[in-house]
Amino acid sequence: MTVPYTDTGTDIDGRTGDLGDGTYRNPVLAADWSDPDVVRVGDDFYLTASSFGRAPGLPLLHSRDLVNWALVGHALDRLRPEAAFAVPRHDAGVWAPSLRHHDGRFWIFWGDPDHGVFQVNSPSVRGPWSEPHLVKAGLGLIDACPLWDAESGEAYLVHGWAKSRAGFNNRLTGHRMSPDGTRLLDAGTTLIDADRLPGWFTLEGPKLYRHDGWFWIFAPAGGVATGWQGAFRARAFTGPYEERVVLAQGDTPVNGPHQGGWVRTARGEDWFLHFQQRGAHGRVVHLQPMRWDADGWPVLGDDGAPVLVHRKPDLPPQPSSAPGHDDRFPGGRFGRQWQWTANPAEGWTVRHSADGLRLTCGRHERVDDLRALPQLLTQRMPARACVVEVELALDASTVAPGARAGLVVLGDAYSWIGLAREADGRVRLVHRFAPANADRERDAAPPRAAPEGRARLRIELTADARCRFAADTGDGREFVPLGQEFAATPWRWVGALLGLFAAAPPGTGHAGTAQFTDFRITP
Repeated sequence: MTVPYTDTGTDIDGRTGDLGDGTYRNPVLAADWSDPDVVRVGDDFYLTASSFGRAPGLPLLHSRDLVNWALVGHALDRLRPEAAFAVPRHDAGVWAPSLRHHDGRFWIFWGDPDHGVFQVNSPSVRGPWSEPHLVKAGLGLIDACPLWDAESGEAYLVHGWAKSRAGFNNRLTGHRMSPDGTRLLDAGTTLIDADRLPGWFTLEGPKLYRHDGWFWIFAPAGGVATGWQGAFRARAFTGPYEERVVLAQGDTPVNGPHQGGWVRTARGEDWFLHFQQRGAHGRVVHLQPMRWDADGWPVLGDDGAPVLVHRKPDLPPQPSSAPGHDDRFPGGRFGRQWQWTANPAEGWTVRHSADGLRLTCGRHERVDDLRALPQLLTQRMPARACVVEVELALDASTVAPGARAGLVVLGDAYSWIGLAREADGRVRLVHRFAPANADRERDAAPPRAAPEGRARLRIELTADARCRFAADTGDGREFVPLGQEFAATPWRWVGALLGLFAAAPPGTGHAGTAQFTDFRITP
């Protein structure tokens, strides 16, 4: 059953696409899981996505029905090379990974536009994962995908190019690869030069497959927010390839439906997972049915247009699930949904025996610009209306003057609410923001007294990513709104993030800790 995509104008829960009646609604992952790729192993499906400059990287999600997903871990504990990611590099790092299973192991290949193509592998999706191995060094190498061809026993690699580093794009390069995935066996061949294809531009994100005697490359073109999904096929790996557009917006509201992966279930059904760019919410993930036409070409969605509601895959029922948000921080540990904005250093958190996250007030030069702060713990912002809350305590007797901590909506512009220790020893509730074109923040509302050094912080998020800040400092007034409404903004390739931070200005000696407890998002 396919239901044409119409905009109902209603706000759905969005935590899962499962409608509970044998159907699902897109997106199935309503948050920024950019550039998804998927693989089936037995009855299980696994998905990874771009993590750019955040650590740990390469998130790993699991499902048994392609609709309900759970985050089970990460394949990359720290970004490499280490020194390059000691500071935030929000749009660098891990771009468009590919996930495969071969010879009893899981493999993930990705391109880092500043360093080259890397891979990691593991016998289990839960690890341990190998250390990152540089397969091909160079600038502008992105969106790498391997193929182990069962018919010939050969191994191959294809990748795209980033114009910002290489000086060109719109072409896909292929290599023969050693079967162990460690090295390339030739200098590379241009498989597809989209400059030679009328109407095609910004070709990238290739996924390489073998099917029905053809080499297939599924690759998007036309730009992140405005493009389409293409399919290319050839009898030989080196081509020549013929092309076809297999998924486009049409008269639906799904802009730029592209860049994802094809998977076949154990019962022989074909499905395609891809992203849609949604502004501050980043790149949410849709699931499209897939079939093959009489000429052997894939047909995605509803005859090439995205679906809104569709029957679920013919697979055993799975309880509704979605990647988690809430965290009580048992023992000072944070859940797998959190990522730092740079490689973490020893001592950023303090372990203890109770609940609550103790963040060290790290001394940094740029405490007035959170975009440059490495010691910032983030998670994806839900693409739905919701309320975010966390409790914060800052002890004036133990933290350094100028120390601050809070809850932030972080993007190219950002806004945060939290507590700051003033020079006179008092702790105040503060609400600050920085526009996209500013190199430092300023007050979004006048500071208020927080005599107990505690506050319950709240952000109300609307369905269109507008943020309303409020706080309860325990003075009997409960939640008091602060400042003007703030419109969340994305980064260049990344959706807005929710974050927790603690920082202090430069100086000597320990600057103290801030304690966060009971982080939750409702509904």
